[in-house]
Amino acid sequence: MLQLIHPLAIIDLETTGINLGTDRIVEIAIVKIMPDGKRIVKRKLINPEMPIPKSSTDIHGITDEMVKDAPTFRQVANELKQFLDNCDLAGYNSNRFDIPLLVEEFLRIGMEFESKGRKLLDVQKIFHMMEQRTLSAAYRFYCGKDHEGAHGAEADATATWEVLVAQVERYPQLGSSLEEIFRCIGEEEVVDFARRFVMENGVEVFNFGKHKGRSVAGILKSEPQYYDWMMKGDFPLHTKQKLTEIFNRTLLKKG
Repeated sequence: MLQLIHPLAIIDLETTGINLGTDRIVEIAIVKIMPDGKRIVKRKLINPEMPIPKSSTDIHGITDEMVKDAPTFRQVANELKQFLDNCDLAGYNSNRFDIPLLVEEFLRIGMEFESKGRKLLDVQKIFHMMEQRTLSAAYRFYCGKDHEGAHGAEADATATWEVLVAQVERYPQLGSSLEEIFRCIGEEEVVDFARRFVMENGVEVFNFGKHKGRSVAGILKSEPQYYDWMMKGDFPLHTKQKLTEIFNRTLLKKG
């Protein structure tokens, strides 16, 4: 049994999106495990004071109607902070998303949330550390064979094909065509392969730096020198190609 010195608060958020700087919490659940094993659960719907995009509702099922009479984060912040007092924190991918976004919400209303002195346990990290995610591990799991010749290009490509065939056989919900597979797992709309830009609601936005989450076209209009900086910088050629396409399209719109 897990031995705890402090209570362990396991946090999960549902949100309007995945941008730490602009998105908001629509639901928070905290399962607090006390050192004696007692479990206390707190769950709240939260009015994010902004529309919930359909793409997010499709994932978590929470609509604008469901949260319109829910309290805002400001109204529940003191209660949440007290509930988390003296707790270590845990979650799944929580160190990259749930905890940073929760801290952002506290900071937006001028409330400090001290993480210093707390243990921050990301269960996903344990999973990835203990269960290898290499091609050889996948080949062993799905095909039941050792991957002879690993890291040889042909052997790796062949093993990848065999893994895909085994996945289609194992998971009927994937379907039997690429179209059905993408309907099941989702298909990313690639802007540039280095992912310096990503699509959000049909618009290319920056995925790095000071303009992260902001429209590429909008920045190029207001700061055309940013285009020159990127073109002179150490960015992949494909990124520069896509940047130029957006820049040219933006100039045409201006004209």
